[in-house]
Amino acid sequence: MATFSPNDPAFLENPFPFYEMGRAFSPLQVGPPGLWSVFGYDDCTAILKDHATWSSQRGGPNGDPNAAPSMLSSDPPVHSRLRGLVSQAFTPRMVEQLEPRIRQLADALLDEAAARGGAVDLIDALACPLPVIVIAEILGVPSEDRAKFRYWSDEIIAGLGSGISNPGSQLEPGMLDEMRAYFGRMVEERRAHPRADLISGLAAAEVDGSSLSFPELMQMLVLLLVAGNETTTNLIGNAVQAFMAHPAQLALLRANPALLPSAVEEVLRHSSPVQATVRAATRDVELRGKCIAKGDSAVVWIAAANRDPAVFPDPGTFDITRNPNRHIAFGLGVHFCLGAPLARLEARIALEAFLARAESFARIDDALLPRVPTFIMRGVLELPLRVEWRQPAAV
Repeated sequence: MATFSPNDPAFLENPFPFYEMGRAFSPLQVGPPGLWSVFGYDDCTAILKDHATWSSQRGGPNGDPNAAPSMLSSDPPVHSRLRGLVSQAFTPRMVEQLEPRIRQLADALLDEAAARGGAVDLIDALACPLPVIVIAEILGVPSEDRAKFRYWSDEIIAGLGSGISNPGSQLEPGMLDEMRAYFGRMVEERRAHPRADLISGLAAAEVDGSSLSFPELMQMLVLLLVAGNETTTNLIGNAVQAFMAHPAQLALLRANPALLPSAVEEVLRHSSPVQATVRAATRDVELRGKCIAKGDSAVVWIAAANRDPAVFPDPGTFDITRNPNRHIAFGLGVHFCLGAPLARLEARIALEAFLARAESFARIDDALLPRVPTFIMRGVLELPLRVEWRQPAAV
């Protein structure tokens, strides 16, 4: 049995040698007995698509029946009901209608950054506030509460080291009470006076006569807070780092702006914002000659699968023209990320706006960047840059 510390700073900085080793021995017992790691693309995709054999339920198939289910930590039919309810309020048409507002926000944030001069922390200036503002506006959170909203999100992410299946489970009771009270007031107000926002939609949503209970609604709001914020922040930050590390690819993108959607897909593959997720075996399973017992857990290393050379030629190379690009950065099966269209849209608009405004950009120094403190996610907390700004076009 191999051991390693997944939240060690050295691992967070460069997990890819571990992934390469893991693919050679997958499935591999890493950590305590009953915990397996799966690294290969075929095995990871098979697990993610087979919810009957590989449960998402917190604690496995025998998880706490009294805990309010989260969409991430439940299986059909509970998951189907929850996803059906949120899907009514979070439609593709709604995402498409957000594009003008997201462009307006990105331009305004970059105007503020340029006004401060050539030194900018891109995470603080653009990559973090853009998705925070967008998801806050989608939910209906007032602008004066965005700082609180961001703080809650950061605290939830900091507690994800033990697994992504139960966001918010490691929060201090006082913070959970604060969030319950805050959202409780909003839900009651929206039920009495509905608005055109997601909280109103979730409060009113029904499938076959079933609506969300308040504990279920709280779980949904915590999930949307994390998924609608942190993953997109990491995607934008990882993209800018990849462009700096691969100047020929950046030059190709500047010469061919139509490649931006493909470039976003390559960032998702090459530097997956979500590195791993967890499943639990509902029965004894044989995987590549190894017996995984019922109740054992498997860490599905999405980021390792996305660099499997059996699927992606020259997988360590960052290639914005890669086609096909069958990455699984947003998962697969019934748990495929509901917010994937929004994350792609936000990243595309943010990067398009930044590249249009930045004549050139580079790291201020070569110091190691502080990373998001959990192996579940890949991203940096700060990205200090020296930017030569273009002036915005006159209107």
